[in-house]
Order: sequence, then structure tokens, then C-alpha cells
Amino acid sequence: MAAAFPIPQIAGYRFDVAANLSEAGTRARLSPAAIKAFLRVMERWGVRDQDARALLGGLSSGSFYTLKKAARRNLDQDTLTRISLLLGIFKALNILYSRRLADAWMTLPNSNPIFQGATPLAYILCLGVPGMLEVRHLLDARRGGQ
Repeated sequence: MAAAFPIPQIAGYRFDVAANLSEAGTRARLSPAAIKAFLRVMERWGVRDQDARALLGGLSSGSFYTLKKAARRNLDQDTLTRISLLLGIFKALNILYSRRLADAWMTLPNSNPIFQGATPLAYILCLGVPGMLEVRHLLDARRGGQ
């Protein structure tokens, strides 16, 4: 069992820390909203169900369609982390671009050297979580003007 980490406080200020996804209660609390958000993002990006399942770490067809019908499943730590990364990418895209381009960006061929002319979605599907992290860092750097 993972150790609980206290939220630091200095001079009356509270600093937010990442949710402890090793705790079952935290996962149960976050899962319904995470599932709904993930499904909405997949719809906005036009991602096929097969690819959406792969983005979740290879979820079976049956489990995925059950998830789509009722977002009541408690997700594991890996799946919540994947969804968090994808939501961060979604947010960054919507800060950087118009809604139309933000929704299309993941499925457009990209000339950035890391993508080698492929789509960001293909890059992420190939590399998994490391690819999600790389795309998230790329977009965060663009947001910061770097």
C-alpha cells in the first residue's frame, strides 16, 4: 500500500498535489467523470473505437462498450493516468488553436520531426504512454512560447 502524502502548507497557503491514484476511493471518485470526458474527447477528435480502446491500454471490446453504455466502472491507476494525459493534450490544443483545428489536430499529418509526417494520434498509438507524454510536453512548450 502506498504511503499517504500530506498536502504541504506554508504560512496558511495550501498547495494542490496530484490525486493519489493508488487509493481505491480516489479512483472511484474520479472514474465516472474521467470516462465521460474521455468519451467526449474521442468523439470530438473523431477517434475510432478500436483506437480509443488502444489509448486506454488495450481494453477489450466488451469492456469498452460496457464503459460507453454506463460510465460507472472504477478505472485502474494506469487507465486514469492515460485519460489524464489525453485530457491535458485536449486542453492544450483548445488553448492553442480554434475549436475546429484543435479537434482535427490529432488526426492531421504533422511535419514536426517527432511525428515524421504521421498524425499525432498514430504516434501516440505506436508509443503509448511515452508518446502521450511527448505530445503533452510539445504542446505545453508551445503554450509557454518555447
